[in-house]
Amino acid sequence: MAQQPAPAAGRAGATTDEQDYTPDPRRWKALSVCLLVGFMSLLDVSIVNVALPAIEKGLGASESALSWVVSGYALTFGLVLVPSGRIGDALGRRTAFFAGLILFTVASMACGFAQGAGWLVGARLLQGVGGGLLMPQISGMIQQLFRGAERGKAFGMLGSTIGLSTAIGPLLGGLLIQVFGAAEGWRWVFFVNLPIGIIAFLLALRLVPRACAERDTEHRHSLDPLGVLLLGAGVIAVMLPLVEERQWHGQGKWLLEPLGVLLICSFVWWERVYLRRGKEPLVNLRLFQDRSYSLGALLGLVYFAGFTTIFFIFTLFLQNGMRYSALQAGLTLTPFAIGSAVSAAVGGRFITRVGRPLIALGLVLVLIGLAGAALTVHEVQNSSVGWALIGPMLCAGLGSGLVISPNQTLALRSVPVAQGGAAGGVIQTGQRIGSAAGIAAVGAVFFAWLASSHDWATALDYGLLTAVCFVAGALVVAVVDILFGRRDARDAARDAARRQA
Repeated sequence: MAQQPAPAAGRAGATTDEQDYTPDPRRWKALSVCLLVGFMSLLDVSIVNVALPAIEKGLGASESALSWVVSGYALTFGLVLVPSGRIGDALGRRTAFFAGLILFTVASMACGFAQGAGWLVGARLLQGVGGGLLMPQISGMIQQLFRGAERGKAFGMLGSTIGLSTAIGPLLGGLLIQVFGAAEGWRWVFFVNLPIGIIAFLLALRLVPRACAERDTEHRHSLDPLGVLLLGAGVIAVMLPLVEERQWHGQGKWLLEPLGVLLICSFVWWERVYLRRGKEPLVNLRLFQDRSYSLGALLGLVYFAGFTTIFFIFTLFLQNGMRYSALQAGLTLTPFAIGSAVSAAVGGRFITRVGRPLIALGLVLVLIGLAGAALTVHEVQNSSVGWALIGPMLCAGLGSGLVISPNQTLALRSVPVAQGGAAGGVIQTGQRIGSAAGIAAVGAVFFAWLASSHDWATALDYGLLTAVCFVAGALVVAVVDILFGRRDARDAARDAARRQA
């Protein structure tokens, strides 16, 4: 895709960033710490799913409590992403990184020692806040420490980490329960974060550069509290009915959706007012004048609606439908993790040269893989289905690795470094909302067909078909961006020819 012109503020910021940039000799070591922490925080999105039956037995947790163990983490994680990015931009990413790391590690310990369902849910909410505080600092530090092709490579490594953590979660969770037993194994799903958190803290003290502690002194006193309140309330109103779709009975919950849209519209209005007053808003809406950023954010939202649901419905199908153990279910999803890790690293190296067509190729591979998985489940209705799924899951994983991190690289390439945390937080918030919406939609289709047919394979087929629709929507967004990019390239070439004539 042709390079698109950034908004005026973005062009000036990007130029200044390039002029002021001096490569830090420790940047790759600092990245390794960021990847370790990112792996830990994102692992908790998926690792808990296979532990839910053990938590139910160990704590006597209700279905509603189990839902909050999963959805509560996603809710608070998504809620604090944008404010955390702005805090890191204004007060120093290194400081915010350490705060998030300490909170996440302590909350993980509290989860492991939980003596009741309420205790566990509360600790998971805090854990989500810690994770949401960490992720914008990681993307912001990559923005700050790397430029050009190196930035693409760094984001590619982050993409490998995202793919691995999301897909390896069920495998690691199943292995821990297998080793420590069903009664106490679920506690080690949380305790595993303690050594990782401590090691990461000690490494970060030495390896994360002091430059990442620099503050945006011009705007550090204008943290936009009303913007934080409006956006936070809007995100809660939009996400809560989605994450509680199965537990919150009745249609009244959907009244929160228009309220959430109204709050987000109010947030947009306020951000414009705040900017006109000469202050730095929570989110600089001028970022959305850059087509690559706005379409990248939209693509991430739609893709995550299909991507994260794959693990949700496959875990249910394999464990409850095919009677696989937690470990066996995790092993079945491992080819996706391997494919995603490999292709994300490769995609990071080529995305700055190839552009959006590489992402479109990845989405096509995901569609082929999911279609193949649906056909496999339909044809192989016995315990050998796990072996038969290796090929389709590997194909889908290879495609996914070419989507998530390359898309973030393109979306953020014109964003000034000073706004990198908040800009990355917006994209990640969209991904969390997309995940919640996708699980609600795909889950509704999956459980409706299961209730009517009592056939797990049929329910999975229709659930995968719904996920395919979301992925296809993301492909449409990518194609639109490609077409507009080619049009801009033709217009630029025509203008250049006229000037020469």
